[in-house]
Amino acid sequence: MASNETSQMLKGVLQGCLLILLDQSPSYGYAITQRLDDFGFTDVPKGTVYPLLMTMEKKGLLKSEFRESADGPKRKYYSPTVAGKTAKHQFLTEWQQLKTNVTSIVNLEEYDHE
Repeated sequence: MASNETSQMLKGVLQGCLLILLDQSPSYGYAITQRLDDFGFTDVPKGTVYPLLMTMEKKGLLKSEFRESADGPKRKYYSPTVAGKTAKHQFLTEWQQLKTNVTSIVNLEEYDHE
């Protein structure tokens, strides 16, 4: 189980990750959670993903449509809107800067322990 600090960090990053995954391929809730699992996000509760998708749709970052499923009822597929694609690009830019900054600080810590 992830620590509370890890959970808080993930919540801030999860929206950007969802925008990236859904821009590559529109998908539905369960399949999205499976993709997140594939990338190691196994500690993200399924109950976190669905409300986030709905919030992102309300914010205009995602659009949805129901599609037929061979396995049962129709599924709600999500894909980014133009605003969602803009938010994705902003996330990627901010992530690169954050990654650079954190790496610089972590490298200081590693250097101190040599």
